[in-house]
Amino acid sequence: MNRSARILVLTNGPLARNPRVVKEASALSQAGHAVTVLGVRNHRPSVALDRDIVAASSFRLEQIELLDGPRAWLRRAFARLARDCAVRGGPATIHALGPALALLRRARSMPADLVVVHNEIAHWAGLRLLDSGRRVAADIEDWHSEDLLPEHRSGRPLRGLRRVERDLLHRAAYVCTTSHALADGLHARYGGRRPEVITNSFPLPPAADSAADRPPAFFWFSQTTGPGRGLEAFVSAWARTSRPSRLVLLGEVSGDFDRRLLTLLPEERRRHVDFLPPVPPAALPALIARHDIGLALEQADIVNRDLTITNKILQYLGAGLAIVATPTAGQREVLARAPEAGVLETFADPAAAAAALDGLLADPAALSFRRKTARRLAEDHYCWEKEAPKLLRLVDAALAK
Repeated sequence: MNRSARILVLTNGPLARNPRVVKEASALSQAGHAVTVLGVRNHRPSVALDRDIVAASSFRLEQIELLDGPRAWLRRAFARLARDCAVRGGPATIHALGPALALLRRARSMPADLVVVHNEIAHWAGLRLLDSGRRVAADIEDWHSEDLLPEHRSGRPLRGLRRVERDLLHRAAYVCTTSHALADGLHARYGGRRPEVITNSFPLPPAADSAADRPPAFFWFSQTTGPGRGLEAFVSAWARTSRPSRLVLLGEVSGDFDRRLLTLLPEERRRHVDFLPPVPPAALPALIARHDIGLALEQADIVNRDLTITNKILQYLGAGLAIVATPTAGQREVLARAPEAGVLETFADPAAAAAALDGLLADPAALSFRRKTARRLAEDHYCWEKEAPKLLRLVDAALAK
């Protein structure tokens, strides 16, 4: 068992927007490995957050610069040119998704006993590193070639992404993903080794109860509060509920989406909706825990969103929130372990969904039981304390080959 290896983790953005990378790098460095994360500095609000994450961690961070300086301008211009070319009918290439060449060049210059690649441009770079004899493992957190709404897929190099995904399953030292449903889907499509499952679980926060002297609160979060995330269907149902409750949405609001969402509600109900700005990752668990019911509104008609288990539902479980989830394969996989932790609802029929929501709100004792069941599910299965040892075993086996 090698406990002093050099491990390089590649990703396509800042740490603050890649919690899975942070958890992986932290676990490996705490196990005694010398870990460096090579990412991309492309989101100015994350710069200070990344600095805080690294200050509290034992791994190193290097980044490809996309914000400041002449090289950053050239890299952005090259990516923009590649996107424009693809949208206009030309070849769609990986370079439309970020600084793939710069990431590859920098990774080639960094010695490592194992390279672990996350996300599209890092997956592409990982294959090139495999070709040069490097030892590479892959984390397929999302099925990138089967993600996004159709209108957002224009210009994406779908053929190239599928080729990369297939080759990684056949050639990488190991491949891991986020759910058994996604592992089965990838294996059925591409063959190779079935990916190992390491969920997107988080370290268990302290158990907490929300204030009992106010109406229960539904909570939802994402990096962006906007269309295509199931909020419109939920709000249409919530508008029909008769029991008092609140709705809290956290994320950077896209355009005038907040105004458009409120128009789905009667005037009196609108004052019970709060839009919160994004918070640092370290502050999110405590904020979630101040609410009662977590909304996991993934869309089953997007293959990736159907099969994966996203951060949301797992963070809700850790914070002890009851769950309202759409019945995607990934979310059914979670709640199958403890159906009492929440309810599955399609929101296809607003009146029926409203009745289900009122059922949650009507009985405080039953809601409290659901919350406690959710927390136990996190403690028993869906927490990073359970997942980190799996990751360490995979890495040890890869290093021993």
